[in-house]
Amino acid sequence: MQLIFLGPPGAGKGTQAKIFLERAGIVQISTGDILRASVSKGTPLGLKAKSFMDQGALVPDDVVIGIIEQRIQEEDCKKGFILDGFPRTLEQAKALDEILAKRNIKMEHVINFNVPDEELIKRLLGRASQEGRSDDNPESIKNRLQIFKDKTQPLINYYEEKKILRHVDGVGTTDEIAERVKAVVGV
Repeated sequence: MQLIFLGPPGAGKGTQAKIFLERAGIVQISTGDILRASVSKGTPLGLKAKSFMDQGALVPDDVVIGIIEQRIQEEDCKKGFILDGFPRTLEQAKALDEILAKRNIKMEHVINFNVPDEELIKRLLGRASQEGRSDDNPESIKNRLQIFKDKTQPLINYYEEKKILRHVDGVGTTDEIAERVKAVVGV
C-alpha cells in the first residue's frame, strides 16, 4: 500500500503516519525527518537544506526528489510506504509519478488533512517550544503556510483528477483523526 499524507505544516501528517504504520505494517518516508537528520549530522545535503529550512522555504526539488527516489528503492519500502511531506509541488508530484512508474508502483490514496490556519499556528508554536525546532517560529510559520497555499494547493486538484484524493478533517484528538483516516483508507 502506497499513500501520500498531504496537508499544511502542523496538520498532523507525521503523527497520523506513525499511527497508520503500526496498523498497516508499512514505513514512513518523511522528507522533513530525513532533511533534519542531515542538518544535525552536518552532511553536504543538510548544509544545503538548512538555509532554506530556517527561512521556512521549500528545499529545492532536485534535492528532495533525489532523496525520495533513493529511499523508495530500499528493502523496507517493498511492503508499502507513506510519503509525509512529499510531494509539495506539482513538479515534485510529476517526478514522483515517473519514479513510481519506473518501478511499477501504484499510488493508492492521497490523504489531505484539512486544518484551519489558527489551529495550525497554535500547533506549530507549541511544537517549537517542545522540540526547539528553528523552522517553527512566527515569521517562518507564516511564510510556510503561504507557500503551502501557493505551491501545494494545486496538488489537491492534481490528485482529485486522478481520483485518489481523500479529504480528512484534521481537527480533533489524535485518535479521532486516526479513525477518520482508517475509515477513508480501509485499514
